[in-house]
Amino acid sequence: MGETVSSAEEFDEQVRTITLEAFADTIVPGVKRFPGDRAIAGVCEDPGAVEAGALELLATPATGVSEGLTPLSQALNAHASAFAERHGRVVDTDVPPFVALSYDDRAALVAELTAPGHPERDGWVLLALFSNMAYDSAAHRSTAEAIADGHPGLLAMGFAKPDADGLWRFPDYGYGQELAKRHPNTTESGSPE
Repeated sequence: MGETVSSAEEFDEQVRTITLEAFADTIVPGVKRFPGDRAIAGVCEDPGAVEAGALELLATPATGVSEGLTPLSQALNAHASAFAERHGRVVDTDVPPFVALSYDDRAALVAELTAPGHPERDGWVLLALFSNMAYDSAAHRSTAEAIADGHPGLLAMGFAKPDADGLWRFPDYGYGQELAKRHPNTTESGSPE
């Protein structure tokens, strides 16, 4: 008999997902995925961290944060509620508190949480770092596959496509000239003998 997920667990997962999407969108903003998208504030006309795979990267065990995502999303929502109260904001209760904040308020809260001296700074900085990393480098994916799939960050940066065999070769020198002679013991793969 298979396990069933209770509706409370499903709700908690949805809250975690939309909260972390809103956080990632605050770090690298993107265009709304659909008209009623609440997680993405829509302050940019191009895809951002969420579409670049920030949640997939955060869920990767190698990040060291995957086990703490639920408590971090809960803490983020608690901070958002306190922020809204401190600043006299009335937030929509149809979505988690962080999601209900305007983009400017989200950014202000993230600035507070990542500021030097904040007792929880390390956790928030890691979330910000991985959100940015998902966009800048597609660290959770094969670079060649990410480019082939149209990864928004790599495309925006003009990351070169690999050759047909999936390897990158750069026949032109980066500075327009050869900076050093090839070592005589260098193999065809570029390794020294």
